Amino acid sequence: MGPKWSIDAYMFLTFATLCWGGNAVLSRLAVGEISPLALVTARWGGVVLLIALFMRGPLLRDLPMLKRHWRFVCAMGAAGFTLFNAVYYIAAHSTTAINLGIIQGAIPVFVMVGSYLLYKEKIRVIQGLGVVVTLVGVVVVVTRGSMDRLVTLTVNDGDFLMLVAAFLYASYAIGLRRKPPVSTLGLFSGLSIVAFFVSLPFFAGEIIMGDFLAPTPLGWLIVLAVTIFPSFVSQLCFITGVEKIGPSRAGVFVNLVPIFASGMAVAFLGEEFHIFHGVALLLVLFGIFLSEKFKKQH
Repeated sequence: MGPKWSIDAYMFLTFATLCWGGNAVLSRLAVGEISPLALVTARWGGVVLLIALFMRGPLLRDLPMLKRHWRFVCAMGAAGFTLFNAVYYIAAHSTTAINLGIIQGAIPVFVMVGSYLLYKEKIRVIQGLGVVVTLVGVVVVVTRGSMDRLVTLTVNDGDFLMLVAAFLYASYAIGLRRKPPVSTLGLFSGLSIVAFFVSLPFFAGEIIMGDFLAPTPLGWLIVLAVTIFPSFVSQLCFITGVEKIGPSRAGVFVNLVPIFASGMAVAFLGEEFHIFHGVALLLVLFGIFLSEKFKKQH
């Protein structure tokens, strides 16, 4: 594999994580422009349209196998795509994009802990230290670095919901080990279609409860952006990167998400980057480094 081949992979993977980091900023911009569940439905509806236009081949080839494993496809599409994004966008109404990004960055460690609990995957001492360091970083974020908040267990609603979202996505990631024998593009297409249909009852509930907010012109632009970049293009870029350099090396790039999210939140939203944010970000990244580095060595 030549240097140019790797450089191409790095570009694809970096752009994918840039898109995912940008999702935190877009979710904050969406507040007051479109209601959360309307955004989820519009997002996956847009992805289904793109699949119909550009990715019918992989879907049709894998459709018989996807039907055979319909329970898996429905569960994964609901948890990893619909519910994760629904809780994520609701969380954005009461926390910052910086917090969203940093807590999201802890997902790889949640996956490791879940894999240990469900599949008894061995966690070495240094990996356990990485888990602890990462979780300390998350605690620093959700308590705003305040001992009073820690002692009284006072957690912002948005931060708590983002922890729930991270748990949902970690469950989805763990579930992928049971992936049926289909192509990645075929699976993504199937999960996206399920995500759209699962989102419809939640969207209906939002309307019935009187919480629906019709998209403003900016809201429609946000729908377009989240459909194209965090949902569609990022997935294709990540899949391409994995194919070029393998899943283990590609997985490291996910650690860029909290960095990109924090940087863009400061640049585009004017959010303040406090000292506790810096401490938390360093702890999360260092914890993931310990966990991933020694996982690969062994």
